Amino acid sequence: MLLQSKKKPLLTCDVLHSLPGRIRIGCRALLHLAANRQELEDRLASDFAISKATVSPLSENVLIFFDNKKTNAKEILEITENMIASYSTVAYKSDREEKNKQTVQERRLQEEPIGEMLGRIGINALTLAYSFIKKPARPTTFLGKFTNINALTALSLSRPIFKSGLNALKDHRRPNADTLSAAAILASLLTGKSSSSLTIILLADIAELLTAYTMERTRSAIKGMLSIGDQYAWKVNQRGKEIRVLLSEIKPNDLVAVHTGDKVPVDGTVHEGEASIDQASLTGEFIPVVKSREDVIYAGSTVKSGNITIKAERVGDDRAISRIVHMVEEAQSRKAPVQAYADRFSAQFIPINFLLSLIVYFVTKSPARALNMLIIDYSCGVRLSTATAFAAAVCRTAAQGVLVKGGNFIELLNDSDTLILDKTGTITEGKPKVVSVYSVNGRNETRDIVELAAACEETTNHPIALAILNKVREMGWMIPDHSKVKVVIGKGVETTVKRQKIRVGNAAFMAESKIPLSIPDQTIQMMNKKGENVVYVARGKNLLGVIGIQDSLREDMKKTLNRLRRQGYDDIVLLTGDVEEHANLMASKMALDSYKAQVLPEDKADMVLKIQAKGNKVVMVGDGVNDAPALAYADVGISLGRGSTEISIETADIAINSDNPLLLTGIIGLSQKTMGIVRQNFATAIGVNTVGLMLASMGILPVFWAAVLHNATTIAVVMNSGRILFSDITKEI
Repeated sequence: MLLQSKKKPLLTCDVLHSLPGRIRIGCRALLHLAANRQELEDRLASDFAISKATVSPLSENVLIFFDNKKTNAKEILEITENMIASYSTVAYKSDREEKNKQTVQERRLQEEPIGEMLGRIGINALTLAYSFIKKPARPTTFLGKFTNINALTALSLSRPIFKSGLNALKDHRRPNADTLSAAAILASLLTGKSSSSLTIILLADIAELLTAYTMERTRSAIKGMLSIGDQYAWKVNQRGKEIRVLLSEIKPNDLVAVHTGDKVPVDGTVHEGEASIDQASLTGEFIPVVKSREDVIYAGSTVKSGNITIKAERVGDDRAISRIVHMVEEAQSRKAPVQAYADRFSAQFIPINFLLSLIVYFVTKSPARALNMLIIDYSCGVRLSTATAFAAAVCRTAAQGVLVKGGNFIELLNDSDTLILDKTGTITEGKPKVVSVYSVNGRNETRDIVELAAACEETTNHPIALAILNKVREMGWMIPDHSKVKVVIGKGVETTVKRQKIRVGNAAFMAESKIPLSIPDQTIQMMNKKGENVVYVARGKNLLGVIGIQDSLREDMKKTLNRLRRQGYDDIVLLTGDVEEHANLMASKMALDSYKAQVLPEDKADMVLKIQAKGNKVVMVGDGVNDAPALAYADVGISLGRGSTEISIETADIAINSDNPLLLTGIIGLSQKTMGIVRQNFATAIGVNTVGLMLASMGILPVFWAAVLHNATTIAVVMNSGRILFSDITKEI
């Protein structure tokens, strides 16, 4: 971040003062836990060694009295840190809201229609052109200064500016950029320079138009990416007749008919019929899935073939796709830290402009020089160019299949130094395959072993089962007739084929079934070293053989990690629910810094928090439901791949709707490019306007050219930000 002191990590706890049996601990998160103060005190005091705890949110510390015979200060610090960490979601949310709080009220350019802005610019340009062709007479009376064509046009066009400027003073007791512009326009009119007032409005409108256009393109790109926008639906009435109604008229429990080629307009369950559904816009899953009675279906999906009737459960803004779009449209309130800083920086300089104007007037007695102090300001260039840069970055990523839910995540990506990766579906493809089959005695054929295993796995949806079933389909083999499948959770499955019991599962399942593992240990060790999941197949009380199943690496993943190193990620960590051997093999193969195996979803979230507590900025990349908690806790959560689930996309801050991992480095490259452009804009806006103020105060720069210099600089930095719209994230390194 620019020109800002680095705060200590939110959840880091430090000992401020310590005596035997008494310790005062400081933590920045306590400032945001005033509402949880009593609960936190009670939870701390419930520890067997702590007699009393007093939390002071305003001073960001907690005073703890403890029995030093039962524990020590180090353990108390650890207990306190873990206790405060359990409120991390509340603290992080409050901290981010505080950072993004607007210092001053500004006009929301994204709410102004672009057509209206173009009309304003056209009227202004025509009026200025007319005044240059037929120069109006200089007004001789006070009233004449406000009744000529230039003045009347300026007053008409500046109405939104005056309204915004006055509202800022009335509601917040602080001037904003529009207050300054309004004062400059009014001063221009009072000094008889109505052409200067039109120039100020024209150039400012052009800069704002560029910003608003970028924001509009961003919204369009996001909506296009998610394929939303249907306004009508076919409602089935009580007589079974389909009636075309506005989507807003659909209520929960209504029946909605959806036909081939239509988009699903509501979240609900299939009431009748069967159809092949494309859910790519929501889940990224590129293979259509068959939905039939009682199956859950989401708005934004497309019916590829078939006709279904849906019982609506969530409509309007409650729909899954609407929640995603709403989160993205909130991007304007989720400002990047540097954007919020730009707003604060601008707001602090607005009063200085008024002060400079008064000083220059009293020193020089020149109204023109004093007016220049109002015309030239830092606010517009810094504020508009920063907003445009982040809007352009979000727009460009959306146009290339990546959903970024706020400009703040662009900056956080640039600032991050630690990357945490899930294994299955992130580093690997998430599509396990049968890679080896070993027979116990050499007499059992590979085909027999796999076909019998498929009989057990036919009705299950476990990834290992799907790998075996896919092998059978690829080879054109047959699945034998079998009895009902019995699932032993966490161990295996069993069924009966030709009156013989077939069991498929892990070593523990075989031991429990009293089946001897008559296969050489070196075979199993070799399979483990290769990273294969070992599946045992038995018939009756005899082991037939083992099947090795492996999930292959994503293409270009190694290249992606190498590029991430060059982009400044010093620590790359693997978290997986897989066994130790496979995690170790993967970490070694990909040259990762560390790994943690056999972790549960909550363990992944804890790992994220522990790394953050050290002051690191964490990016978490995952793809599934089990990654959602970690994605939510990370500074930036990224869901990667077409197979990403709806909940991971909804939880993640950035969703990559592609299986290409190089897009990860592309987004980070774009974030670095965006921050570089923001710094260029800061330097340009401050440097040029400072020179302008100096020249104007000395009387070298006339009012008209001061307006041109200031607003041309604003347009230049906004256009510089607009360069991001032409970036290609597939080429960013």
